Amino acid sequence: MKYIIGLGNIGLEYDKTRHNIGFMAIDAFASAHSVSFAPSKQFATIAKLTVDGEQVVLVKPTTYMNDSGKAVRAILDYYGGDINTDVMVLVDDMDLPFSKLRFRAKGSAGGHNGLKSIMAHTGSQTFLRLKFGLGHPNHEQQAVIHYVLGKFSRAEADDVNHMLDRSTLAIEEWIQGNSVSELSNKYNG
Repeated sequence: MKYIIGLGNIGLEYDKTRHNIGFMAIDAFASAHSVSFAPSKQFATIAKLTVDGEQVVLVKPTTYMNDSGKAVRAILDYYGGDINTDVMVLVDDMDLPFSKLRFRAKGSAGGHNGLKSIMAHTGSQTFLRLKFGLGHPNHEQQAVIHYVLGKFSRAEADDVNHMLDRSTLAIEEWIQGNSVSELSNKYNG
């Protein structure tokens, strides 16, 4: 079984914001496979599907971003699985140029509170991440918060849609067994 975990904040005020690109990507993948999410008791909404014989659970934590690890831990405890081999986390990254994708198989949280929470709840830094480049505003704290919690502009819409289309293909290829190095070579930009 594979788990695709999209990170984001719950609530309409965060819908389609930069920080919620993980939710947008998992929604795009679910839509491509005609599945919808339903509430679960594991602090998340989930969708189940089969891709090329592999069972897949799509996960959107219903906690806020800073407590995403609570849902990840609960899902793995309930369904079984290994954070290091069976999970892909979809997450925003301000240090990546806008609209770029990057696979990363291990590393620190890089200041991302959702990743910090997953690391704290699972005890691992060696789980797969698919990062979505947001670019970076100036480094004043207030500007960063406003940028991350802001919505994508109309001018960015085509690039965002392209990024989501590419991520859907990349997720499918990971489920089908492509290695992280193969995926990195193909999708990292």
